[in-house]
Amino acid sequence: MTFRDQARIGSGRVRTGGGGRRPQMAMGGIGGIIVVAVGLFFGLDLTGGGAGSGLSGGGGAVTAQGYERAACETGADANADVDCRIEFTAHSLDQVWSEQLPQVGVQYREPGVTLFRGRVTTGGCGSADADVGPFYCPADDTAYFDSSFFQILEDRFGASSGPFAQEYVVAHEFGHHIQNLLGDSGRGDYNDPGAMSAAVRSELQADCYAGVWAHYADSTPAPGDDQPLLQPLTETDIADALSAAASVGDDHIQSRSTGRVNPDSWTHGSSAQRQQWFTTGYQTGQVAACNTFDAPDLG
Repeated sequence: MTFRDQARIGSGRVRTGGGGRRPQMAMGGIGGIIVVAVGLFFGLDLTGGGAGSGLSGGGGAVTAQGYERAACETGADANADVDCRIEFTAHSLDQVWSEQLPQVGVQYREPGVTLFRGRVTTGGCGSADADVGPFYCPADDTAYFDSSFFQILEDRFGASSGPFAQEYVVAHEFGHHIQNLLGDSGRGDYNDPGAMSAAVRSELQADCYAGVWAHYADSTPAPGDDQPLLQPLTETDIADALSAAASVGDDHIQSRSTGRVNPDSWTHGSSAQRQQWFTTGYQTGQVAACNTFDAPDLG
């Protein structure tokens, strides 16, 4: 999915640094859901503190040393630059969710969006390095993105290089924010894994919410405009999103990393499940259709 070349957004939506506060939890955030980050992309233990986990204690100001981002003014900028694509996607997500969430009785509140390179200290969930990739911190209502990770996702895990594959990841992180607003962030216990675990249900729900956004993204007008930010969604776009969803399935990551698949250790769901729940959100456009916690069968 590409943006209209002439589409424009306001400035100030994305930051590369700023204030913060002491962490509510050094690792795990609210209810153990420091979110996707390591677990989504590498299937690692967020609480073990082992090598490569990428998350550590600490707090204070958000930092992103040595980061210079491109100017993002038009849709053409978003189509050419991945950081701008993240910013434009965030604006699109804001527009869709500000219309859809009140229909289930909850007012939408925009999450923070922070871009970083190398290492970042959050305002509520400790520190993360580039190995973590994108993640959402419920303690400071902020989604964090090191866009260089998209290339790793493509090279190491076989995700599509299409723009909508990246936009799906951004939408998934915002899906965790929607869970936070709905009071569901604490329902996923990442210390109790398994194919039918609450952790898997939480991640699949975020995938479903990403699909809900996709359902409306190419028809919801941009702020101060009668046209959406995005061009009409194509079959190729959906294929790109499904490719990204499959590439971050627990079974796919385990098979690529170790050559073995162990459903008892899953925290995010299989490739097929992730594709299925994204598709459910996309086809229905309904928040209620994403109730993975009560689903007897996750696919």
